[in-house]
Amino acid sequence: MMRLRTSPLCTMFSAALLALAAAPVLAKDGAKPASVGVAPQYDTTHVYVAPAELDAFVNSFVATFGGQPSKRIVANVLPTPSSTQAQYVWTPVGTLSTFGFETPIPYPFGDERNGYLVTDMDQAIKAARAAGAEVIVEPFKDPIGLDAVIQWPGGVKMQLYWHFTAPAYGTLDSVPDNRVYLSRDRADAFVHAFLKFSHGKVVADDRKANAGEIGRAGETYRCIRIKSVFGKMQVLVTDGHLPYPFGHELTGYEVKNLGQTLDKAKAAGASVLFAPYDAGDRDTAIVQFPGGYIAEVHDLKSH
Repeated sequence: MMRLRTSPLCTMFSAALLALAAAPVLAKDGAKPASVGVAPQYDTTHVYVAPAELDAFVNSFVATFGGQPSKRIVANVLPTPSSTQAQYVWTPVGTLSTFGFETPIPYPFGDERNGYLVTDMDQAIKAARAAGAEVIVEPFKDPIGLDAVIQWPGGVKMQLYWHFTAPAYGTLDSVPDNRVYLSRDRADAFVHAFLKFSHGKVVADDRKANAGEIGRAGETYRCIRIKSVFGKMQVLVTDGHLPYPFGHELTGYEVKNLGQTLDKAKAAGASVLFAPYDAGDRDTAIVQFPGGYIAEVHDLKSH
């Protein structure tokens, strides 16, 4: 089980606002931050669900993976007028930020795939721009901190966030994959830029990966795996000829036993869109939860 602190700071919208505990990590010469990241458990996938389906989604996700949701609030969490139900969900295999908007969603929100906690927003914005990202939503205040939205080469959008109160989430049993689909034209530019920002490294670059795991058995594709302080990322470089539902999933969750997890998911109202597939080092499946959220789920094979 993921270890959670159930104090008031364990909710996204705590009223007890203290000073941020995590200071920027300095390079050896003390001249500039070496990294603005914190830890993988603060990489939250953003899930937008119709308000009427939010309970069903959260209950199904927690029943499948375990964990604990925060208290839900209704607030304006954006820089322009809007209202949403908002709730964090912590599980041993990854974290979610869920939103059930009661008003139309202002552009470009809803297109960002996830949020990364940073130690210092100003430094993070500088680092992102220096790495080649563009800031498409300048930093703004929400009820608990600061947020911004950036876009990488290839159109990959993500949020950066910073809290007045340093969040304290337990470490994960397994770190999820950000699953980023890109064209051959922009994949290298994205990887170069993201590595510069995250201070991460490429741990695998397979140009002949088994495309059966993205619904195209008997073919190959390029699969790049990245690790950084922010967590894991799988860059899927394809020609865009993707059968449904591939490309709709934002995150891949590593579990101990895929079959048992799928049984839990189905019992909790989810449906399996892509049956388990043997991809060599892992068995993988695609699941859709109530409310429409689509996720990849896999277990790793021991060698």
